[in-house]
Amino acid sequence: MTSSWERDFRRRVMALAASQRASDGRVPVSIKVRVTSGCFHREHSPQAYSQIDARLSALRPDERTFTFEEHESGPELLVYVALTSAGITLASAIINLVAAILRARSEGVKAGDRPSDPLELIVRTVRTREQYVEAVVLRVGVRDRVDPTEIERRITEALRKLLEDRQGEGS
Repeated sequence: MTSSWERDFRRRVMALAASQRASDGRVPVSIKVRVTSGCFHREHSPQAYSQIDARLSALRPDERTFTFEEHESGPELLVYVALTSAGITLASAIINLVAAILRARSEGVKAGDRPSDPLELIVRTVRTREQYVEAVVLRVGVRDRVDPTEIERRITEALRKLLEDRQGEGS
């Protein structure tokens, strides 16, 4: 049986696919920042969201190649990744935004945001009408260093595995 959350997730990914013209080799994916316990949204993390909003506002129009979704458990970026013969390509603006979100959480906690539970960075994609897959890429505590190069490496590695599995199934 499919849960309400799964239906909503598929709807978000399909809305992204419908809103942008897909070209060969581009796959819609979700990059989710999720708190391990409690919540990470505006009500409890106003300091962090102030920084996230500033970062989003600073993006040039050509860097806004994603959909930003707010959830009680944390923000989600719906993006297209390019599959090329050289591997998976993810825009640097996306990686930098993910790093900024993780840093904003740390800075927000220092400024009084609560709760302060660790964050998980997760990548997900839809395989079939009835199935999605996800991988936890990284777990980050509020005192941990955020390295965009490491974030990119881990996201790319996880997506490569998820998307290779997807291609192997003929989907």
